Parts: sequence; C-alpha cells; structure tokens
Amino acid sequence: MAFDPARPYDDLPPLPPSVDVETAPVLKQCLRATRALAELKGAGGLIPDQAILINSIPLQEAQASSEIENILTTRDALFRAQLNDARTADPQTKEVLRYRTALRRGYDTVRGGGFSVALLREVCSVLHNRDFAFRRSGEIVHIGNPLTREIRYTPPTGGSRVEEKLENLEQYLLSGDGPDELIRMAVAHYQFEAIHPFEDGNGRTGRILNILFLVHAGLLELPVLYLSGYLIEHKQEYYRLLMDVTTKQSWEPWVLFILKGVEETAKTTTERVRAIRRLLDQTVERVRNEAPAVYSKELVELLFHQPYSKIAYLVEAGIAKRQTAAEYLGALEELGILQSEMVGRERIFVNIPLMNLLTEDSV
Repeated sequence: MAFDPARPYDDLPPLPPSVDVETAPVLKQCLRATRALAELKGAGGLIPDQAILINSIPLQEAQASSEIENILTTRDALFRAQLNDARTADPQTKEVLRYRTALRRGYDTVRGGGFSVALLREVCSVLHNRDFAFRRSGEIVHIGNPLTREIRYTPPTGGSRVEEKLENLEQYLLSGDGPDELIRMAVAHYQFEAIHPFEDGNGRTGRILNILFLVHAGLLELPVLYLSGYLIEHKQEYYRLLMDVTTKQSWEPWVLFILKGVEETAKTTTERVRAIRRLLDQTVERVRNEAPAVYSKELVELLFHQPYSKIAYLVEAGIAKRQTAAEYLGALEELGILQSEMVGRERIFVNIPLMNLLTEDSV
C-alpha cells in the first residue's frame, strides 16, 4: 500500500532497515565523525571542574533544540534564570530550562547504567513538568503544516503498536552485533521521530535520545554535543530527509546528514571547550598577579560554573563568609573581570569574558 500521510503509518518497518545502511560513503563519514567525537571527549578532560561544561554547553543545546519547536528565549535570560531557580522567569525560559534538566536527569541515569526506551518517558515528563505517558490505544495524531494545515504525516496508532515499535527500537540500539553506534544513532533518531510515541515533545525527546545514546556507547563523556544548532541551521533539509526515509526508504542521505552534523558539531564544540580552558587559564593568571589577596583556584573556577554569580554562591561553596565574599567579588569587578548590577534587592555579578564566549555563535 502506498504511503498516505493522512493514514496512521502502522506499517512503519521495524529495525534494522531492509536496505544496507553501512554503505562506503556512510562508513567514511562515520570514521570522520568518530574521530571528531574522540577529540571532543579528550578536550573535556582539559577542564578541571566538569561543572563548568555541564552548566554551560547543555544550556545552549537546550535553547537550540527548543528553538526548533518555536520555543524562544535568549541565552542571557537562561543564565539569569538560574540565579533564582527560574522562579521569576517567563514561561518560554522555564520550558527551555526544563530541557536542560531533562538532559541532565537522563545523563545521570545513563551514567548509572540505566539506558532504555523507558527512560525517554521520564525525559518527556520532565520536559512537560508532569507525568507524560506514551500515546494510548487507538490514539491518532496528525502532523501537518501549521500555516496550511496540510497533513504531512500520521504516526502509528497509539497503544500496543507504539510499545512494540519502541521495544524494537531499544533492541536495535542495544544490539551487540549491529552497525557502528553512530550509524545506529542516526537510524534510531529517524525511527523515534516516525513512531512519535508522545502526544507532544517528541522532537526534543528524540534529540535528547541522540546525546544519551552517545554517552551510553562511550562516545561522549559529558552531554556537551551541541547537535541541535546544526539541525537549526539545516532545518528544512532535516525535515525533507526525514520524509524521504518514510516515502522512499532513502536511508543513506539521512544517515550521512546526521553523521556530518555530529562531525561538524563535535569540532565546533571542541573549539568552544578549548576556548573556555584558555579563558580560565588567563583569568587564573590575571587574578593571581593583579589581585593576589583574593586569589584562589576555587574562586576563579566557581566564576566559570555559569556567567552569573552572587555572594551566596561563594558562601555556599565555603570560599568566604558573606562580607569577605562581597569584597572578593568587588575586587574582581575593579579588574574588569566581573560587572555587577542590582536585581531586586540583590547584587549579581556577570563574568563578562565568559558571557561573551558563550553567547557568540563561533569561537
């Protein structure tokens, strides 16, 4: 039966694909992507305090992945929202911060040896800030053009069909004799999007799945691959290639697209990590030489956990009591490393060089 976008795609083929996905071009690109990931994994070790990376790059991934779904905020708003646990943030910013929380929750679970498709339900629940189940039996959703309302795709019917296809997806990902893990990730990303197991949040959950699987496979040490930025840049091609797999079983262009994205993203993320390390070293040297009375390695590293700081952070870290902490931050502001402003009744301090580094599109 020919594919009909208005009918549930209950005949979505199980994995592995019926065609060979390990073609010569795919294997060559897979090797390049693997090398780039290895370089990124090594670069992560350059940062002495891993919280510096975990607090910054995943937030950029959260912003980009959410932007694909037209959930828009700024990096500055995200960093500011962390100062008060997002209590006063706007709804869009809170939603993006939940993406980072979901990614971190999934990362912690995978590091503990708990990778499974069931984990994705927990991830999606964090994204929505409530328990979120797979689509129920008989439940049908349509995916269409929001402007023309033309139906472009109807995923498989909910209930047992979705559960069976998710079980098959998990078996494929965890198979010991399948294709290279990167190729499996690309194939699985299509399959998850095609299954569309949730009523909402599938795109963001699927992009988190990419990162969690790479961590599970040992290709990433930290969840710092900024892949959604690549997908935004090539958004139309991303959706076109997804549909080509559905309608033509055109796997090779899709897999090559994802692997190229991994390679490019790994390289740019590696450069960003190295730039953070250079800036950290420069700041350590400058504070040690120009403000020796306040210098400590712990203080400088704390200022790199995220661009915005406040006196309470130094107190909570055991670096200094409140009055002394205020003097330390004031001294660093005099050097031009920090810049302060009043937010309500509280003074906050922004690490200007770090903020500039994290908010520019290239390094």
